[in-house]
Amino acid sequence: MPENHRHINGSVHGCVLSFVAGFVDVVGFISLFGLFTAHVTGNFIMIGVELTGSAEGLATKLLALPAFVGAVATARLLESRLAQRQLPAVALLLAIECVFLLLFVGAGLWASGGAGLSAGSWWATLTGMLAVVAMGIQNALSRTALADLGPTTIMTGNTTQIVIDLVDLSSAGPEQAGAIHVRLRKMLPAVAGFAAGAVLGALAFAAVSFWCVLLPVLLLAALCRQRWPARLVLA
Repeated sequence: MPENHRHINGSVHGCVLSFVAGFVDVVGFISLFGLFTAHVTGNFIMIGVELTGSAEGLATKLLALPAFVGAVATARLLESRLAQRQLPAVALLLAIECVFLLLFVGAGLWASGGAGLSAGSWWATLTGMLAVVAMGIQNALSRTALADLGPTTIMTGNTTQIVIDLVDLSSAGPEQAGAIHVRLRKMLPAVAGFAAGAVLGALAFAAVSFWCVLLPVLLLAALCRQRWPARLVLA
C-alpha cells in the first residue's frame, strides 16, 4: 500500500475509533450518573465528588477501575495468543468490543423499560461495567496493535501535542516539519472525531436513549470487517 494511503487509512481509522470513544463516553456519563467509561482519570474526580455528596453512585465508579484494568489485561493476553496463532487479533478484539457495547445497549434498554436506572442500583453498575470493558479493550489496542493511530480514548495528550507542534512548526526545519505534519495528520482527526462523537452522542441519547449506541457498534463492525484478512473471508 502506498505511504499516503496508509496515512489516510490511519487517520480515518483513528478518527472513527475516537468518535466511538467520545460517543460511548458521553452516553455513559449522561445515563450512568457521571460515569466515565472510556478512561479512568475522570472517575477519580467523580469519586471525590461522590464522597462529598450522597455517594449513591460511588460503588459503580470504584468498580470501574478494576473492570477497566481487567479488560485491558485480558485484551492484551488475547491479542498475544491470537497473534501467536496467526489470527486477526485486532479484528477479533474489535468484534468483542462490539459484543460488549451491544450488551451495554441491551442492559440499558431493559432498565429503561422498567423502573429505570438509579445511581445506587446493581443494574446500573452492571450496565456501566459492560461499557467500561468495551472501552478497556479499545484502550489496550491503542497502546499495542493500534499504537500507530495514537490515543483514541482520551484527548489531553493529543491536544497538548497539537499545540506544541503548531508552535514548533513556524521554526521547524524540513525534516522536523515533516514529522510534525505526520503527527498532525494523525492527531487532528482523532480530536475532531472524539468531539463529534461526544456532541452527537449527547444529542442522540436525548432522542433515542440507548438505541443510539448502535451507531458506534456499526462503525466498529465496519472497521472490524476492513481489518479482517481477505484470506480468512469465507467464500
